[in-house]
Formats: sequence, structure tokens, C-alpha cells
Amino acid sequence: MTLAAVRSSVVLNPQLEISGGRQLSGELTVSGAKNSALVLMATCLLSRDTVRLRNVPPLTDITGMGEMLSSLGAQVVRKGDVLELTGDRISNAAAPYELVNSLRASFFCIGPLLARMGMARVPLPGGCQIGTRPVVEHVKGLKAMGAQVTIEHGVVNAVVPGRGHRLKGGRIHLDCPSVGATETLMMAAVLADGETVIDNAAQEPEVVDLAALLIAMGARVRGAGTPTITIVGVERLHGADYAVIPDRIEAGTLLLAAAITRSTLRITPVIPEHLGAVITKLEEAGCVIKHDGIGVTINARQINAVDLRTQPFPGFPTDLQAPFMSLLATARGTSVITENIFENRLQHVAELQRMGAAIRMQGNTAFVEGVSRLSGAPVQGTDLRAAAAMVLAGLAADGITTVRGIEYLDRGYAFLEEKLNAVGAQIRRVDAT
Repeated sequence: MTLAAVRSSVVLNPQLEISGGRQLSGELTVSGAKNSALVLMATCLLSRDTVRLRNVPPLTDITGMGEMLSSLGAQVVRKGDVLELTGDRISNAAAPYELVNSLRASFFCIGPLLARMGMARVPLPGGCQIGTRPVVEHVKGLKAMGAQVTIEHGVVNAVVPGRGHRLKGGRIHLDCPSVGATETLMMAAVLADGETVIDNAAQEPEVVDLAALLIAMGARVRGAGTPTITIVGVERLHGADYAVIPDRIEAGTLLLAAAITRSTLRITPVIPEHLGAVITKLEEAGCVIKHDGIGVTINARQINAVDLRTQPFPGFPTDLQAPFMSLLATARGTSVITENIFENRLQHVAELQRMGAAIRMQGNTAFVEGVSRLSGAPVQGTDLRAAAAMVLAGLAADGITTVRGIEYLDRGYAFLEEKLNAVGAQIRRVDAT
């Protein structure tokens, strides 16, 4: 039974009740990266052998991706934090609308389906709370590899013409370094005939993780983590046993939990290079952070204002903009936060204001004047990272904070309240009705 199933059987309409003002102390363990695990799961469509993924977090999005792969004929078996995915019975190249609509990451299936079967029929992904995420870069890249792609009635139909139905290597320039497009095109290219070069590729750690798994499966990939990725196609891939990287966004959120409560915590495992921009900003704000090879220890006593702008990796991650704003709402001085990735990713501002934060908006920029103390209040998490921001604010606030929108939180954080409670927080999952 999944984490979500266990919780839903106990609480039908959950919200978190947080008693704030407590310092935290101890060690927290970071789960596997959701954004990496979702795309790594799609690689099972490229091989008839079993792909064994370790360190897979128990999240509702992971369950949804498993359902998508099962609908295409894959065998998906979960054993603790291990997923075994076998693609020898893949027979269906049409992804169900309801699954793609509820989980954007399921659109990743189009690349490996086209590479393996020579055809794919995938509905356009559903709307997103934080802004538009068009698939034009995915489609342009697939066309550059010889696919015929049409979009009719909200469905992307792709086919590889000719004998053998094999994609052809080609040169692809992305107009923006889209993570999703980079990953989709990498999976399409590994079985293509010839060499594919992706220019202006995304450099995120999740792209590097995908490349490492593909290489373990027999693919020929080089340059992942740089703006140019080169892939030489092979005729077949085999299975692999592979561990998902630690979730850098969860690690950053836990570091911020220590900072906002002015506490000392050890967070492990952490790959510091994945959090360079975040650690730099925390140190600028006054935190002392030490690396020990496996994890990091953060000590926070006084937080000063800092300015930040979200950017593609290695810049400051948009996924930590909302949680970092919660911290800066309690800092000394005025911070300026500019969101450059998603046009609707400042919806949490109104909820922080409800808790007493002094924030002024101007377009995609927020001016955050730190206050001495936030006050507990009923708030709503409007998306995954906004929900995390509300939890952090609740940890620091006077009194009781109730956070709704927990279904978003469960999509990206495994056992968040249990982890925080283990180091001194007081959070309860209760029925909102």
C-alpha cells in the first residue's frame, strides 16, 4: 500500500495542524528525487529487460506514473523503496488521457514509445497551477529525428515512417533549456540510427541522473550536465540496477526548516553541488553550513535579507522560491525575489500575508520586508512548493497554523511531517471536515 493510500484510509479530508515556535535539533534523511524517479521510470519502455530502481520515494506522483506504465503493458512491482519495471510486454502506444491529464510527467512516455515502437499517441498534459509548460520543444526535437508529428483534438500523434520505424539522429537546438524536452529527446535518441546532438540542453542534476541510467542500460551518452549532449544510438538496451539521486528540493526545504526555526540540523544524504545556489544564499543570509562528505550541517541564529532570482540550473531553483520566501519573511531587512521561470508562481504571497508577512508585489517580483514574528493562521497550499512554504512558515509562527492543500504536498514530499516531528516540530495530520 502506498503512503497516500495509508493516509487516505485514515484521514479523508486532510490538513496539517502546526504548533509553531519550536526549535529543531537532530538529523533528517532525504528521500530519493521525485523529479528524477519519474523520468527514470519511463526508461523501462526502452528495453525488454527489467529496470530496477532503488531509493524511489513513496509519493502519489510515483504511483500515478506506475499506473501510466502499466496501462502501456509494463510490469511494475514495488518492494519497499525499490521499483522493478519490466517492458517485455509493451504493446500499447496510446497513453490514457486521464492519466496524462493528472500527471504532467507521464508525457515523458512519448520519447521512449516512439523509439521502441515507432509510434506514440499521447494526450497533451493538463494545465498547471504555476504556469504554462508547452511541449513545443519536445515536438520540434522529435521532428528533427524524422518523426511525423501532428496534434489533433488535444492529442499528440507521432509516427516514424519507412521500413524499420527507427528514428534518425539529428542536431536539435532548444530555444529554451527545457528539462522535460531534454529528457524526452535523450530517451528518443538512444535507440535512433546515428548521432543526435542536443544544443542548449538543460543542465539539471536530474538530466545527469537520466544519462547515468541510460549508460548503465547500454546507451552511448556524453555531455550530460553541459549545454551540449551527444547521443550515439544503439540497436537495443538491456536492464539495469540503479539508485535514484537524493532529492535536492527536499534537501533544500529541510535546510530552510532549520533556518526559519533558527536551529541546527544535519541533513543527509546531500550532494552539495546540486544545491550550490541555495547554499550560497543561505550563507549570505547568515547561516553556517558545513559539509561532511555525506551530508551537511546547518546552524542558523540570525537571518538577514538577501535578493534572489530564479534561473535554470545551476541558478537558484524555482522549486525553492516559495519556501525561501517564507524564510525571508522573517529576516532582518528587505529582500527582493524575482521569479523568472513560471508566471504564476507567486500565489503563496497572499497566504504568507495572511500570517503577517510584509510583502509587496510588482509583476513577477516580490519585495519582502522581514517581520519579527509570523502569526499562525488558516492557509492554503496552492501547489506543491507553496504548500511546503506554508509548512515552513507554520514552524516559525506564533500559535497554530492549519495548512490545506496537503494533496499537493504528498505529491513531492515523503513523510514530511513525520520527519520534522522527529527533530522537534509539532505537526498533526487532521481531518478538515
